[in-house]
Amino acid sequence: MKKRILVAPLNWGLGHATRCIPIIKALITCGFEPILASDGDALLLLQKEFPDLIAIALPAYHITYAKKKQHFKLKLLKDAPKLIKTIKAEKKVTAQIVESHQISGIISDNRWGVYNDKIPSVFVTHQLNVLSGNTTWLSTKMHQKLIQKFDACWIPDTAETINLSGKLGHADAFKFSKKYIGPLSRFEKQNVPMANAILVLLSGPEPQRSLLEKQLFKAFKNFDKNIVFVKGVIEKEQTVQVMGNMSIYNFMTSELLEKTINESALVIARSGYTTIMDLSKLDKKAFFIPTPGQFEQEYLAKRLTDLNLVPSCNQEDFKIDKLKSVEDFKGLKTLNYNTDFKDLFSLFERE
Repeated sequence: MKKRILVAPLNWGLGHATRCIPIIKALITCGFEPILASDGDALLLLQKEFPDLIAIALPAYHITYAKKKQHFKLKLLKDAPKLIKTIKAEKKVTAQIVESHQISGIISDNRWGVYNDKIPSVFVTHQLNVLSGNTTWLSTKMHQKLIQKFDACWIPDTAETINLSGKLGHADAFKFSKKYIGPLSRFEKQNVPMANAILVLLSGPEPQRSLLEKQLFKAFKNFDKNIVFVKGVIEKEQTVQVMGNMSIYNFMTSELLEKTINESALVIARSGYTTIMDLSKLDKKAFFIPTPGQFEQEYLAKRLTDLNLVPSCNQEDFKIDKLKSVEDFKGLKTLNYNTDFKDLFSLFERE
């Protein structure tokens, strides 16, 4: 019987789920049987990608953002008791899954309650430092304490000076076992003709996803070149609506999205870390609009702009004219790193 590994990404946007796709594929290649666990859109996406694998619903965090940037931190603090309650429920459900499905190991992508003392448990994160403004020291300390409950921490980046996560994923003093596993992406670069001038990739929790969608639809209403909108709304069936030069999808599965990104000259997106890893793998030009108030995305966008790689602006400041600056930036480039999955998975081979 193949050893079963529980793979559980956080349902906070789609990035945690999509960056688990290469891990799931590698587990299958290495002779393991992945068991999928999440909630909401993240679980739906993984079920569409791996319809033959067992998928289990976990307690939902129900993370939402404030409408106004200045209320972002307050909203998260207000939701903290509910979050703690969910983590406790998640730990209890995880113990039941480990028992009922004979799980031999766990890979948790930012789900703090998905670990078990009886089996090797891994935490995947690109945030050793959790930015939260003047409370960064506290959010970082709390995150580290949660990570210490796991046997290992995998960071999807390189340990080198040239890296993607900057100070988020690079810190000096930590008491837990951490390993840089290289950037993760489900995509491969394809040399294809450009079919779209712009691809808009929307994602992330509400209401900010919908607010940006509305703003960008209005901005590109009379755009005279081919533009593809991917709304990032996972539904039972994929839909596409064509309005003039604009093609609007509710979501795309990996194969179609890989093709569409490759054949798009410019990608407009949130500056989420998984998006950055994907666009780096495909050597793309991009323009980033960080989620208002989300310190991590604001930091990543500013860092890449300061490095002259990708221009960015605040959501309320976006206008089509801002895209003129794209040509002055280098764009994202692949970091050559071969992830040794066999070595990583040896953790689950121990008796």
